[in-house]
Amino acid sequence: MRVHAAGSPLLADQLPVREPGALQILVRVLACGVCRTDLHVADGELPAVPYPIVPGHEIIGRVERLGSGVSRFRIGDRVGVPWLGETCGVCGYCRRGLENLCERARFTGYTLDGGYAEYAVADARYCCIVPSRYSDVQAAPLLCAGLIGYRAYRAAGEGSLGLYGFGAAAHLLAQIALAEGRTVFAFTRPGDDAAQQFARELGVTWAGGSDEAPSEPLDAAIVFAAVGALVPVALAAVRKRGRVVCAGIHMSDIPSFPYRLLWGERSICSVANLTRADAAEFMQVAAAVPLEPSVETFPLDQANLALKRLREGHLQGAAVLVPPQVPAPTQPQVPPSTAPPAPSRGPPGAARA
Repeated sequence: MRVHAAGSPLLADQLPVREPGALQILVRVLACGVCRTDLHVADGELPAVPYPIVPGHEIIGRVERLGSGVSRFRIGDRVGVPWLGETCGVCGYCRRGLENLCERARFTGYTLDGGYAEYAVADARYCCIVPSRYSDVQAAPLLCAGLIGYRAYRAAGEGSLGLYGFGAAAHLLAQIALAEGRTVFAFTRPGDDAAQQFARELGVTWAGGSDEAPSEPLDAAIVFAAVGALVPVALAAVRKRGRVVCAGIHMSDIPSFPYRLLWGERSICSVANLTRADAAEFMQVAAAVPLEPSVETFPLDQANLALKRLREGHLQGAAVLVPPQVPAPTQPQVPPSTAPPAPSRGPPGAARA
């Protein structure tokens, strides 16, 4: 399922199966989570999207082929393909261990074709092992809602925690925070009683609308909703030295606010992308803490419906696309290439995207 132009619905295209290049793997997609970033890609809210593009960066797949130089995985392994797809390794950020800020990074489902497809090619060095305790569908949201959410969680520091936007990421992080004995407050769209009840069932101390004040000041808050107006709201809710973390890749403009909300050594920061070290650390946490991802599955060809449900806030937890189970390709179809292949009407050996 590909986006051909900003603001247009995804179309079902037939594409040849690519061969993995050096250090790459070909995976058969078993499940792919649906993330709000996919909406930003489809809506043209991110810069320089190379349309047409296959969205999806929460990929759980089975290794079908190995490119030259791949030694970390074997054919048949189950792997996760996350948002961070490639980095240059030589820019100042990479040399300082900040590959999430790489000047020439490429991202799965944004500048690289992603997982809204039956097959995907990925750089093996950026893939990760997913704990076996999770099914394919349960594991998919761990690849972004979990990974980047966990980076935001660490940035927030210790103490009581407010989560603004109680969706795929927040419902996973709430479980981690509660397992660590932290007090958690859930903020939803005003009037979203179902989401608030869902948060209470997970064990949060308080749940209410984002237009409400929590029952006590927070030590930190994470804003997952792409709504800039929530930043001063969250600032008003945290105590002195409290921190507000903006966890999304895109957010509407933050309105001006009085300095008194920031005073008292409060701070605002953003979280950008993730590193491979983040992935390894989070997967260890996910292996130790029995997370219960709440998921709603959709067939691959219903990707537009899944995105619509996400846009309208009608999901509890995460949406996950499940491709049809197709026969493995029996021979090379397309030589390694960084250029997206042209769509066709489905030649022999083609797969749907």
